[in-house]
Amino acid sequence: MFYVLGCKNSDLFRLRDNKRATFFLFSCRCRKNVVLLQFIMTKQKTIIKEVSIEGVGLHSGKKSRVTLRPAEANKGIFFKRIDLAEQTIIPADASLVGDTARGTSLEKDGAKISTIEHLMASLRANEIDNVEIDVDCEEVPILDGSAKYWVELIKNAGIEEQTEDKKFFEIKEPIHFLSEDGNTEYWALPSDDFSVSCTIDFSSKLIGTQLAECKSLASYNEEIAPCRTFVFLSEIMMLAQLNLIKGGDLDNAIIFVDKILNDEEKEKIAKFFNKDINDIKVEQGVLNNIELRFYNEPARHKLLDFIGDLSLAGTNIKGHFIIKRPGHTTNTLFAKKIQKIMEENNNIPVYDPNKEPVFDIMGIRKRLPHRFPMLLIDKIIEVGKDYVVGLKNVTGNEDFFNGHFPEEPVMPGVLIVEALGQTGGMLVLKDVPEGEKYNTYFMKFEDVKFRNKVVPGDTLILKLVQLGPIRRGIVTMKGTAYVGNRVCVEATLMAMVTKAE
Repeated sequence: MFYVLGCKNSDLFRLRDNKRATFFLFSCRCRKNVVLLQFIMTKQKTIIKEVSIEGVGLHSGKKSRVTLRPAEANKGIFFKRIDLAEQTIIPADASLVGDTARGTSLEKDGAKISTIEHLMASLRANEIDNVEIDVDCEEVPILDGSAKYWVELIKNAGIEEQTEDKKFFEIKEPIHFLSEDGNTEYWALPSDDFSVSCTIDFSSKLIGTQLAECKSLASYNEEIAPCRTFVFLSEIMMLAQLNLIKGGDLDNAIIFVDKILNDEEKEKIAKFFNKDINDIKVEQGVLNNIELRFYNEPARHKLLDFIGDLSLAGTNIKGHFIIKRPGHTTNTLFAKKIQKIMEENNNIPVYDPNKEPVFDIMGIRKRLPHRFPMLLIDKIIEVGKDYVVGLKNVTGNEDFFNGHFPEEPVMPGVLIVEALGQTGGMLVLKDVPEGEKYNTYFMKFEDVKFRNKVVPGDTLILKLVQLGPIRRGIVTMKGTAYVGNRVCVEATLMAMVTKAE
């Protein structure tokens, strides 16, 4: 049950408990004598009903029909190529990114779905976590070159909460990405919400340098979604020669006129767009004098693309993003970097000191032959099918601190590796009958990396994962030592299990 506390007295106002939702305190404001607490729900969401839309693919030129269908909680966003005999399912996942020439595509098992960024941005901005997207073509339609029709489609479908909690990843420390050519740069900074600042810089005076901001996804539908893709007139014939923009039209892109065309070139452009030459107005500015929806529409569209591409990281992200000269290739590389960091963080074990350990120090002593000062683990806090997690409290009165950098004590790296080995011994022996009658001798340590130092007062978390079955008494494990969310040591360990003499 939730309560609202009055300002002028101690009266408690009760709010009904919503069992279907988990609430986060969002804001607080005073009205007369009551503090009104506003909450945002953080349950996963899907659409209520099936909806469809048709259009032409920008690059393929093929007519395409897209149908959005509700999906169960934790299913995520995924495409289904219903035109293929196999009806291949392609998850919206950065690891499946294929071609990024003038759009983002996903590929799996020989099936491809392209130009997904506008749809993905709209699903992300409208907090859709789970949806099936059926497509009868290799490309999602471009519509008018913006995302406004996708937003309308989602609104028509309706949005409903599901029973499972929404998944978030919070940027805790700055993340930086710089493209190989040094032209594109991204920063992800800690924030309680999702926001983006986007800068583009073109040599053409028609666009020049522009800044666009999305301070909250709540502004996306009105301020970002209507912004259309754009291209320079000088690029059109080049893109056509590359077998792209077969579905390009005067109505689905902003075409900036960056050169004066002679009659022959003007005729080619008219033919390309299947228009009468007299219907093509080529003047400095925008082809056919189409009015911009915002003065900085190009920058806003680049921001739109970034939201769509970043959504392929697979989780709702809380962070402020500063992006300079973005493009689909670098957007998706950055999404992969974020995704890798999320996966690493998901693997970090969490220590709850209030939870009973699986093995305390006495339980460890029954299974390992080590004794002071060489018994280097204090608890086993988690045991899984193929992994264990151990713990060592690093205190200032450890013998090795007296001689190992005594003025700035640091735990010797070889002892951290030894602690990993002992935790590995608990992993190997956990399913062995009368495990106390066996010893684990380590044969080899490989790929040892010392990443951060361990000092007095640290709590060292040791995770060992078995990489394969025990064969002839030999087992290989991956060991990682953490302090908080920092990786201190990594190593691959090979050990032999033998009966004690």
